[in-house]
Amino acid sequence: MNHEAPAIRVIHLSKMYKLYDKPSDRLREALGLSRRKRYRELYALNDVSFEVRRGETVGIIGTNGSGKSTILKIITGVLTPTSGEVKVDGRISALLELGAGFNMEYTGMENIYLNGTMMGFSEKEIDERVEGILAFADIGEFIHQPVKTYSSGMFVRLAFAVAINIDPEILIVDEALSVGDVFFQAKCYHKFEEFRKEGKTILFVSHDLSSIAKYCDRVILLNKGDKLAEGSPKEMVDMYKKLLVGLPAGSSVEDLPGDETEEDVLTSGSDAGRDVPEEAEEDGSLTGPLVMNPDTIEYGEGQAHFTRLAVFDEKGVLSGSIEKGSSFTIQARIHFDQDVEEPICAFTIKNLKGTEIAGTNTMFEGKDIGPRKAGDEILVRFRQRMDLQGGEYLLSFGCTGYHEGEFRVFHRLYDVLNVTVVSTKNTVGFFDMNSGVSVETV
Repeated sequence: MNHEAPAIRVIHLSKMYKLYDKPSDRLREALGLSRRKRYRELYALNDVSFEVRRGETVGIIGTNGSGKSTILKIITGVLTPTSGEVKVDGRISALLELGAGFNMEYTGMENIYLNGTMMGFSEKEIDERVEGILAFADIGEFIHQPVKTYSSGMFVRLAFAVAINIDPEILIVDEALSVGDVFFQAKCYHKFEEFRKEGKTILFVSHDLSSIAKYCDRVILLNKGDKLAEGSPKEMVDMYKKLLVGLPAGSSVEDLPGDETEEDVLTSGSDAGRDVPEEAEEDGSLTGPLVMNPDTIEYGEGQAHFTRLAVFDEKGVLSGSIEKGSSFTIQARIHFDQDVEEPICAFTIKNLKGTEIAGTNTMFEGKDIGPRKAGDEILVRFRQRMDLQGGEYLLSFGCTGYHEGEFRVFHRLYDVLNVTVVSTKNTVGFFDMNSGVSVETV
């Protein structure tokens, strides 16, 4: 197999949408009743070019609205480009919107044949694949029931099984591997590994940086419709982390400005030791460049409040992405509005389902903050090793303690920050026990 031969060529691809202020403006233009332009142009993609060589696994990453899904839909023929072209050499199987093309009134078996026909297979060719599809989906006798009676889990299992069991030369995946329960997800990733070992060409879009780092040979970084760079997974993930916290990105890693480190933040401006960058202090930002959850739950009696929250990776770089196995720092700055006898600062980490997985506070750690006067400010740092499995987590903070002899909640912030754990090896459960394994013949 010639790994240098391109399976996919994207050449100066652009996709522009017309945004109208009123439906009547769209109608007037469609009827040719207006001489002036009544729309604004929005480029979902702007002059993007790249190649995917045969046998490569290439990832596409970028912030929301960067054009990732748009480019996949153009490659698969779902959308037409405004300009540019795409050349594909090989049979494509696309995992874009699972279940697209399913008829809810048909049974699962009827939908298998319907989708197979839509993909260009003869009845005989579908017959040869049915057994593998049924084994992969593993939904039992429900295969003979109307799809509208399926649970959401059964539906995505069947849709995934149909899409992935047609033996494509090129597999295109858009955020579709983490479907169903944990066992089915493992089966999906195993199939994905099989495709890679067989030398299939894979184009892969995901927000899961762990999967990008683990599976991809090369990564393309998009931002607001522009291609910023392409390179190794590590380089592109590092650039992506900068975009997530609002730092500018150039056309290459070398063009990027220096990282904002913990030391920079602590010493920036005229007051040495402060942790708030000048620009964050001026706009009253609680999280600085890190994105704050707009649905944060906040309450407290107001004796103290958080003025700055931050997360730093092991290099001291402000970041919401932490590599598994590395050390990292959670930082909280607290301003006291009243005299407080015994304040306590805490943080917790939850998964996206709301389960508290880990956390600690200054009391548990034996760190006495001591009495504080109105107007005092303190900076609390929690340094620890990241042993959580790869995935998305939410950070919560609390400042509590004793005031006038009674326990009080001064300020509490639930799910205020997102932390992404990047991992190339996950084990069972929430934590990696860092097992050492030996095997010997006895």
